[in-house]
Amino acid sequence: MPKALITGITGQDGPYLAEFLLSKGYHVYGLVRRLSTPNLENIHHIRDQVELLSGDLLDQGSITDAISETEPDEVYNLAAQSFVKASWEQPVLTGEFTALGVTRVLEAIRTVNPKIKFYQASSSEMFGKVTESPQKETTRFHPRSPYGVAKVYGHYTTVNYRESYGIFACSGILFNHESPRRGIEFVTRKISNGVARIKLGKQKKLELGSLEPKRDWGFSGDYVEAMWLMLAQDKPDDYVVATGENHSVREFVELAFEAVEIKNWEDFVISNVSHHLRPAEVDYLVGDASKARKVLGWKPKTTFRQLVEMMVKADLELEKRNKT
Repeated sequence: MPKALITGITGQDGPYLAEFLLSKGYHVYGLVRRLSTPNLENIHHIRDQVELLSGDLLDQGSITDAISETEPDEVYNLAAQSFVKASWEQPVLTGEFTALGVTRVLEAIRTVNPKIKFYQASSSEMFGKVTESPQKETTRFHPRSPYGVAKVYGHYTTVNYRESYGIFACSGILFNHESPRRGIEFVTRKISNGVARIKLGKQKKLELGSLEPKRDWGFSGDYVEAMWLMLAQDKPDDYVVATGENHSVREFVELAFEAVEIKNWEDFVISNVSHHLRPAEVDYLVGDASKARKVLGWKPKTTFRQLVEMMVKADLELEKRNKT
């Protein structure tokens, strides 16, 4: 039975990856931070199928101990401070988690067993102020947030450990991927949940920033398969994972209201650009995943419309259960 250790198993991608690996016959371990009230909501349905260990990307010793104890064949580093807005409010902490955290995991692998395969969750936010479209593996990085900068550091650290120590280390440059498990602070989930609440009469208005930024949005459940496929290759490499389509926030909003049969969506949406303005913006991202299609045989299964409808439906069910 192959063994995998997932950092960030309680986030959005972690549960989907854990489900996928369990279906492939893996013994799955998850690294979780020790908290007085741990948030295990996203993995409650598989809690009895995974083994959790206490660890923290800020603490080298705990990471090394976790890898020594579990002796995994593969390590998937999904943990990070991943909310872009918060990275301006806490840039140093974002760097510690999202940048140096990668180094700590790789250093633990190098020390314990350099034959362990490693996956790093890189991000399309590394491209930032794009120099070409669509963006591919060779596109120059120009990050526009502390989060993007930290992800670039983690990406190149992964490349460095691959080239310096021969570690089977891969980076997946994932474009925006969403799901009903996305945190409520992210714009896609804010939209799906807000629309559900408006439909049920729990909320009157949905306040957003600009409706014009465009992103390449896919489904998280599709993207975790690409992570596994990268580590199943003969040679380690880096891959863009994306749909190749981009859609505006406005389109997301329109489809979300359409999913609950509300046509006059403009009556319910407030676009407060100044209130949600960031120090530097990323306006347009779309990925070229042709390398992933050719080498990994991967392609997305879920359409943009299906993704939006899935998220709205899930939030409708959630809000119906939550009477208060």
